[in-house]
Amino acid sequence: MKWVVGATKPGRSLRLGSIATAAIVLLAVSSAEAVGLRHFTCMVPMRDGTRLATDVYLPRLPRGPYPALLVRTPYGKHEITRLAARWVCHHGVALVVQDTRGRFCSEGAGAMVFLDDGWGDNRDGHDTIRWIARQNWCDGTVGMWGVSALGVMANLAAPDAPQALKAQHVMMAFSDMYSQAVYQGGVLRKSLVEGWLRENRFPASALDKALQHPTYDDFWSSLNCEAQAARVNTPAVFVGGWYDIFLQGTINSFVSIHNHGGPRARGNCRLIIGPWTHKDAQWLADPRKARGVPQAADPLRFFNYWLKGCPSGVPGDKPVHYYVMGDRGDPCAPGNFWRTADNWPPPTTAVKFYLHADGSLQTVPPDQSDAKLSYRYDPNDPVPTIGGQNLHGTYGPLDQRPVESRSDVLLFTSEPLSEPMEVTGRIYAALYVSSDCPDTDFTVKLTDVYPDGRSIILCDGILRARYHQSPQQASLLTAGKVYRLQIDLWSTSVVFNRGHRIRVAVSSSNYPRFEPNPNTGELPHEARETRVATNTVHLSAQHPSHIILPVDPRQGRR
Repeated sequence: MKWVVGATKPGRSLRLGSIATAAIVLLAVSSAEAVGLRHFTCMVPMRDGTRLATDVYLPRLPRGPYPALLVRTPYGKHEITRLAARWVCHHGVALVVQDTRGRFCSEGAGAMVFLDDGWGDNRDGHDTIRWIARQNWCDGTVGMWGVSALGVMANLAAPDAPQALKAQHVMMAFSDMYSQAVYQGGVLRKSLVEGWLRENRFPASALDKALQHPTYDDFWSSLNCEAQAARVNTPAVFVGGWYDIFLQGTINSFVSIHNHGGPRARGNCRLIIGPWTHKDAQWLADPRKARGVPQAADPLRFFNYWLKGCPSGVPGDKPVHYYVMGDRGDPCAPGNFWRTADNWPPPTTAVKFYLHADGSLQTVPPDQSDAKLSYRYDPNDPVPTIGGQNLHGTYGPLDQRPVESRSDVLLFTSEPLSEPMEVTGRIYAALYVSSDCPDTDFTVKLTDVYPDGRSIILCDGILRARYHQSPQQASLLTAGKVYRLQIDLWSTSVVFNRGHRIRVAVSSSNYPRFEPNPNTGELPHEARETRVATNTVHLSAQHPSHIILPVDPRQGRR
């Protein structure tokens, strides 16, 4: 089956709350049988006395007790409609929908969302699960469902969760707020962070709080679920997309919990990665539109097994299902199919592709003694963002040629491939760089160059040079000194078709996806001026800049 990535028209900015709730609403539409509901609203007390507004939907018949499905949302519990509740109750499950602390009808301060939802002094998710399990309409069994921010709430509730939490279904959610949502490579994800806070009317203090913590510190460690994996004892399905804004968080959640979680979680998690963007959550859960999605992604099937004990094939599902992308214009091209695996990543061979001063990309390392290329980066004229893992503006697999002709973008391109090459897994670039400024950024894009010249983005990454040693500690650059930077491009799965070329693009900006570096050594929100940086990428035998591609030996064969 061929997939079209990015079902929503590029450039159309949908509010994230609508995206997060659309999936369960679409599932509701697919149910032909409407059932009667019992509905009431409670103010549920948390351990510090703060009360959270909570809607409870129960089947009118049969009488309970029932397992319960919990949805916690910062977007307003009203967005989960009675239509959605009917779908859940039709399957003999209670639906509980809660406004998170400080949002809509709930009490408390909601300036910095998520801080009260984990394993700190306040544990709103845990307190809510315990409250549900004590109610006479609940049989003591609870599941959590969520897309995007709602999925983050589930991730944060999982460590040390009450025993009543039996299963989770999490779609497109981060596992580490610092590195995946706010500061990728130490650089503010400007359009995502500012756009999300603005659209959802968070106070200005929310952004100020994030800007006060530019490094990974104790503040951010309280929002890093990966480090808590051993304390998670709940089986979960994690669903994501290659062009999703939180792709790596979805993968990391599965890897950490499936392999290192508690006895009930370890070995019982599932990972499904498709060729999707964040906007595709709107239709992904609708069976009428999402034909071909592996059944392991089905929340109803998963919850029926873990919450109700219904016999199913869940225990026999392969742990990993991932879509291998391919040439979208050639129906005979390899790729464009689903693969399964027993874990992530699947077995591959790490192949280094070296960047050469003549603009080539080769598996042979350079032999010149002083090869290098330089460009001038002006923070007042940054490289515009075109496509990729974005929520606002353009997103998905878009052609990069409009920005590849700029003088501040270095291109390194392979010869046309004589045979297909399948690449699956995490992508890293190792750049040897220098600058005449005390701080600057370096960006790397990996693209698939079609025979007609289109250069389609697959993944990209960025690193703020001041964090070349560690995201915990800033260390400014010495002018002219060569530094080795490791840049994380996250992950992908694609077959580069015969006749296609592999391209790596290096620059120092990608705006508004990332906040431009002023190059002065000051943080952007504190900078009073900017500098134009002369940045150099070293391409010699001593400093062999390269990208590492995880090559699957099957080379596109099913």
